[in-house]
Amino acid sequence: MANKKSEAALLKKVWDIANVLAAAGVGFTDYITQLTYILFLKMDEEKEELGLSSTVPEGYKWKDLVGLSGTDLVEKYEEILKELSKDEGLIGTIFTRATNKIDRPVMLAKVIEMVSEENWYMMEGDFKGAIYEAILEKNGQDKKSGAGQYFTPRALIQTMVEVVDPKITETVADPACGTGGFLLAAYDHMKEQSKDMEKQQFLKNNALFGADNTSLVVTLASMNLYLHDIGVNKSPIAYQDSLIDTSERMFNVILANPPFGTRPQGSVEVAANRPEFVKTSDNQVNFLQHIMSIVKTGGRVGVVLPDSVLTDTGATEKVREKLLKDYNVHTILRLPTGIFYANGVKTNVLFFEKGKPTNEIWVYDYRTGIKHTMVTKPMTRAHLQDFVDCYCSGHEQDRVATYCESEPNGRWRCFSEEEVQNADNLDFKWINLEEKDERTVAEVLEDMNEEAETIVAAVANLRELLGGIE
Repeated sequence: MANKKSEAALLKKVWDIANVLAAAGVGFTDYITQLTYILFLKMDEEKEELGLSSTVPEGYKWKDLVGLSGTDLVEKYEEILKELSKDEGLIGTIFTRATNKIDRPVMLAKVIEMVSEENWYMMEGDFKGAIYEAILEKNGQDKKSGAGQYFTPRALIQTMVEVVDPKITETVADPACGTGGFLLAAYDHMKEQSKDMEKQQFLKNNALFGADNTSLVVTLASMNLYLHDIGVNKSPIAYQDSLIDTSERMFNVILANPPFGTRPQGSVEVAANRPEFVKTSDNQVNFLQHIMSIVKTGGRVGVVLPDSVLTDTGATEKVREKLLKDYNVHTILRLPTGIFYANGVKTNVLFFEKGKPTNEIWVYDYRTGIKHTMVTKPMTRAHLQDFVDCYCSGHEQDRVATYCESEPNGRWRCFSEEEVQNADNLDFKWINLEEKDERTVAEVLEDMNEEAETIVAAVANLRELLGGIE
């Protein structure tokens, strides 16, 4: 209970400073990034006070920052960020392309003062990690920043990890890791499987790998894992574009929710680096091909993909054919809208194994007749319990369909090898429920407001890309 009270008190302190900075024009995402840098410096200082070795070079430590004020404070802070971003180890990962976003000395001093009042290093990893996770979730709700695209609902992550069931001796990767949610959930799932010190050390230092091509996200993900005592010497997070990565590293398990849409203008063309790929500009299809290429034979995948991957023709259909030929796509979970911070996205989770072709496919329809909203009715882990029960992880031979002649709206159905081969695509539908809008007036207004804010943010981003053209 004490921890819960402390967590609530610390979170309130974090939000209070966020509100002050927001009034001064500093967005929540920028605040979190600066908080991360300052928090790392403070924890390094605490380690040194306990007689442990510091990883920060002399002249760029916490003690060199505190006590300063005015322009001296800002200049020293910016000097520290510039120097630490050059490091090739853990520090360099956390301070990837670090720049100062709080240029008003009094505001920067407020964040430093807040961090200085707590002893962070000695907090339990689960506790300080939970605080940071709560901050990241709050950031994901900020529609103006677009940070929601990096944040997958934790209920869905937990479910995917549970059914894919990574083992403590296996390697786990997320090639579009966002803030590290899948890796962290996999770690929590795996660490309870054995008390053997060698296995635990492998888990903390060698089992996990994540990559992202956004420096902000690399900072947040690496700090997220660091606060959970993962990768304390070298971060498992890499700042790289997975789609042009040609390394030969392979993994036992892949868990991911890759970005959707087309590749940004100016990016290196994927096909130029990956001639073995079917050429396409669709991010989701390229990420699927990348995932197919880095999972070991016998390895397992759980990946969130939009409906288009199941239905589109052309290049997407060619990739789908290869997937069905060389991989066993044994399960599809159809997801409802309203669970992601981007509105109206229709997605599925594909579960497959490498090394044998697809025969039958089991489909769980958690979309038809299901309504969720981010604010008033968020999806929880309990909502997906029936899917977990039906999945029968580890004993899939015991699966029993809930769909039958007497239950035509059963959500769990098996499509035979013949049905799969004769289908035009993998968008299997069968439930015939009258779609009723059961939202309250308040929920309708909330949804309308979310959509309006999304449009405003999209227009602002477009204007920025066009160089401020009115």
